[in-house]
Amino acid sequence: MKALTWTGVNSLAVQTVPDPELLRPTDAIVRVTSTVTCGSDLHLLAGYVPFMRHGDVLGHEFIGEVVEVGSQVRDRRVGERVVVSSFVACGSCWQCRQGNFSLCDNGNPNPGITEALWGFAPGGCFGYSHAMGGYGGSHAEYVRVPYADVGAFPVPEEIPELRALFASDAAATGWMGADLGEVGPGDTVAVWGAGGVGLMAARSAQIRGAAQVAIIEPREDRRRFAEDWLGVPTLHPRDAGEGLLELTAGRGPDVAIEAVGMEAAADTGVQAAVDRAGQALRVQTERPTAVRETIYHCRKGGTVVILGVFAGWANRFPLGALMNKGLTVRSSQVHGQRYVPTLLELMASGELDAERLATHELALGQGPEAYRLFQHKDDGCLRAVLHP
Repeated sequence: MKALTWTGVNSLAVQTVPDPELLRPTDAIVRVTSTVTCGSDLHLLAGYVPFMRHGDVLGHEFIGEVVEVGSQVRDRRVGERVVVSSFVACGSCWQCRQGNFSLCDNGNPNPGITEALWGFAPGGCFGYSHAMGGYGGSHAEYVRVPYADVGAFPVPEEIPELRALFASDAAATGWMGADLGEVGPGDTVAVWGAGGVGLMAARSAQIRGAAQVAIIEPREDRRRFAEDWLGVPTLHPRDAGEGLLELTAGRGPDVAIEAVGMEAAADTGVQAAVDRAGQALRVQTERPTAVRETIYHCRKGGTVVILGVFAGWANRFPLGALMNKGLTVRSSQVHGQRYVPTLLELMASGELDAERLATHELALGQGPEAYRLFQHKDDGCLRAVLHP
């Protein structure tokens, strides 16, 4: 089959790779009809997650058709249109029973790497390096889906393909941000980042009844996109402190959601230069600009939710601000299996029109060009969808 593969730092190629096969009786094979770029994939592309191998297939956000099922698959059927959660979870371990699907004890067949990095291994993730299981990614014609009854969800006919696609990851991650922040009626929510996840977090906060939602984003085109679509006020990061105080009568937002990750942009300045140099020299693995800002600007006693992907360690973490302001910090990779059913209901009703994220659609063979557009944000690219 054809697939988009990682061939080195900032190097991609469309290659012929072996077709996936059923390896366990709980597996299914899904023919991919749409798959989409994600900001966390850029960390792989740039070499900041050092567990990629030449020829690894990228991609973790996808929708498709079931074409084969293992002997112990009970709920999925050949011919079903399904959206698949980006994280692999067994559904039966202690963590899964608590709803913490991305922390599954059985989803990552290569636990040693992340145990050494983080103390315990999370679940696995499609196309996200050998540290996260070494699973084949979704930028391909076919994908093996482990634990298919747990991670693949049938999509009602009335939901358009591009809308349902984002239930796989972006919409689920954004909804999780609002859920972990316990956003409810009357809250003021500030979201750092107007990419796909940030926009979904902002829309989720609106659906959950937040009184005010603001987005902090350095790019003018993305601020306009957020204002036009969601009708929210937006702020450049340099104006965030003053602007958020004005919106909240001097108190600060109740919930601050970070949706940027380890390659956060920052204005020129000493801290930005130190972060870039430290990351380039591998003195630190992250540029935690947005995390610092959420901690500084969240109200006293508020909640900070970290949704962006981080890999290791960061210098100059504002621990004093965190402790002395009495903040609650929550974070996780996405528990997609917990949220996808709710998201599909919202999508069916029209409340969550996530297809607005799909600014570009290309054939799988144009995968390198799709990532060029996405990485450099050319032509207003917010998310690039690939169709095998």
